[in-house]
Amino acid sequence: MVEKQLDELQKHYNGIILPGKNIHLTKVKKEIAEYFEGNRKVFSVPLDIVGTDFRKKVWKVLQEIPFGKTSSYKEQAIAVGNIKAIRAVASSNGANKISIIIPCHRVIGSNGSLTGYASGLHKKKWLLNFEKNNSNQPIQKTMNF
Repeated sequence: MVEKQLDELQKHYNGIILPGKNIHLTKVKKEIAEYFEGNRKVFSVPLDIVGTDFRKKVWKVLQEIPFGKTSSYKEQAIAVGNIKAIRAVASSNGANKISIIIPCHRVIGSNGSLTGYASGLHKKKWLLNFEKNNSNQPIQKTMNF
């Protein structure tokens, strides 16, 4: 899946992505490490997000879900201004290429169930438990797992 994502980015920017270092990669590496150490709850690395206007709107709403809290797909659809767009919201979450920084793992079913996560539900469960254990407050919704 990474190769496909890199191909899409290369086409979008009409260029070639090469391995290497820069200040942005150094910053994101540091911030991701701090997140998994339990010392970072909000990312400050600048993002240049590639997607449709709708997907960008969905991903902005994802970034507003606080560390250690969850939201439902329905709540997310309401937040983007279209209650009927629950499936489109879910699809947009699945297309998110930077899933820790744009925390799509924080979206669960309206009934509290774990649903949908491109990396697998076991990773979603782990991330939610990790955030719950590193948060000053319990996760907002009841989760059935």
